[in-house]
Amino acid sequence: MKIAISTESGNVCAHFGRAPEFTFVTIEDNKIIKKEILQNPGHSVGSIPQFVNQQGAKYMIAGGMGRRAEDFFNQYGIEVIVGITGKVDDVIKKILDGTLKGGESLCSPGGGKGFGVEKIHTEADDNHEHHHLHDL
Repeated sequence: MKIAISTESGNVCAHFGRAPEFTFVTIEDNKIIKKEILQNPGHSVGSIPQFVNQQGAKYMIAGGMGRRAEDFFNQYGIEVIVGITGKVDDVIKKILDGTLKGGESLCSPGGGKGFGVEKIHTEADDNHEHHHLHDL
């Protein structure tokens, strides 16, 4: 499983499009096997969702994003978790222990419900039940 996190100076960036970088974390067997930081490729319409998709990430974690951007991610099959703040390493720890909870998007107050870790599931989930990461 590969997760993208909008980051700035080791913290989750409040708005994914303005993040100077993205941290990509690959997790297998509930362990981090790879962590890399890549620069923001530019904020033109649809460019960041395409970039995240090209990196193979299936989840995008950010402080906030607009509904249109979330729709672009969803078109690539990338699930979005917003309302996340704090240090990237703390967020990764919460992913590993299954306690990450999303909330309202930080850049569009009242602009839709955020999603927590319970939304993360694998393609093998034919019954569309939501699972915590530690259940995978």
